[in-house]
Amino acid sequence: MVDLRWGMKPNKAKAIMLAKRQLAELVCDAVNLEGLDFTLPEIQTLLDGITVGGHKLSDQQIALNQGAAWRTVFKWVEQDQFDITAEKVQALHSVAGKEEALEWGNFRSGGVTIAGTDYMPPDASLLPDLFIKTTQKALKMPDIYDQAIYLFLAMARYQFFYDVNKRMGRFIMNGHLLANGYPAINVPAKRQLEFNELMLSFYETEDQKPMNTFMRSCLGTKIIKIMGE
Repeated sequence: MVDLRWGMKPNKAKAIMLAKRQLAELVCDAVNLEGLDFTLPEIQTLLDGITVGGHKLSDQQIALNQGAAWRTVFKWVEQDQFDITAEKVQALHSVAGKEEALEWGNFRSGGVTIAGTDYMPPDASLLPDLFIKTTQKALKMPDIYDQAIYLFLAMARYQFFYDVNKRMGRFIMNGHLLANGYPAINVPAKRQLEFNELMLSFYETEDQKPMNTFMRSCLGTKIIKIMGE
């Protein structure tokens, strides 16, 4: 598994170090993309175990779940335990979707819709087989970032869970990258409108190219340079 675009050499220790340093930023951007107005200092405070005023407890729980899920990904990657299996993904959702999703830790058992689009995700009975096919197709791609972005987009479009699907897709995308020694992709909250518009178009067309280009543009040049040193 190689990076054909930038030619970065895999370095798991360096990739994890960079992601850990970005933890508060990763969580802050993720919750802001979901419409929760937290500042970076507030997220840093929450991750340090101190509550902050002016926010619903349920919103704070969502932010804390994100931090816990990232730490779970880091632990699995460092212990060579990160795998793209239904069991592993559901275990991570039990952390990321705790007390937020209708069910957490299991693929959804019923139908869902996606706001803003007429596209309907597949029937729940098809999800186990779709997950296997998605993983197999992704891992046949020669470029590591194409693999990771494909996993994210497929998880978002198929809606394997009742909620937390885009966030879960990004966890799996980034866990896959980190496990193979490549830096994680963070979507900045300031690009929320662009992200949402491209995702809605993707749901309708299933054309991954615009979103692939967008996601790659979110990988900072500084990180690419550090990985090349």
